[in-house]
Amino acid sequence: MCDQTHFRGTRWKGWIDIPDPVIGVGTTPWIDLSHRLTEDLSAIPNYPRPSFRKWKSMPDYNANLTIMEMITHHGTHLDAPNHFIIDGPAADEIPLERLYGPGVVWSFAVEEYGLIDAADLDKARPVVQPGDIVLFDTGWAARIDDPSYTRHASLTPEAAEWLLDRRVKMIGVDFATPDRAPTNRPAGFYWPVHHTLLPHGILIAEHVANLPKLSNRRIEAIFAGLGIAGSDGSPVRAMARAVD
Repeated sequence: MCDQTHFRGTRWKGWIDIPDPVIGVGTTPWIDLSHRLTEDLSAIPNYPRPSFRKWKSMPDYNANLTIMEMITHHGTHLDAPNHFIIDGPAADEIPLERLYGPGVVWSFAVEEYGLIDAADLDKARPVVQPGDIVLFDTGWAARIDDPSYTRHASLTPEAAEWLLDRRVKMIGVDFATPDRAPTNRPAGFYWPVHHTLLPHGILIAEHVANLPKLSNRRIEAIFAGLGIAGSDGSPVRAMARAVD
């Protein structure tokens, strides 16, 4: 998730080569990784507030019909490559095999505005494999209704390069953005995590929820974003289950 940016020349480099995904080996129950969408859910301050309202309702009408208006980066969502990459694929152009597969959930104890670096990823277990979906459990999802949610941790540029080198398929964080929080950005900040991962089609999921039950385990996950034509992001009903 971002609040403002200017194009600086980063271009689409193509979908990173990864193994075909395989799921169906898990036997534990699926866990919902999505926050419930509401108008009050934490968001970047200058984003427009969402609206969910009944257009028609029973018993005055023969069915209930709800109108939804929101930025596609509200709540649990995926960033499409064209969110930051001017010639990158949009949400409806993401191949299905990029939206599900095996992965890991890693737990990190972080302070407000803490940094997760490549050295931290080196020590994380289970060991990541090419094509994995990597989800970061920092405990921040529980703060989504608290002002401290905006003071979340972030990944360093070196951590992003580490993930690219390991050919992961997707990362997901339990806060607003893997880049520095909007209230913790130096002058000239340019979203290095997004600009490292998205050019290669490594998708980014944000505002992921309910990860503690899966922490430090191998999983299989589904992040079925909507195929919104030309969109730079998509809300998801994400789910995962342990396979170990």
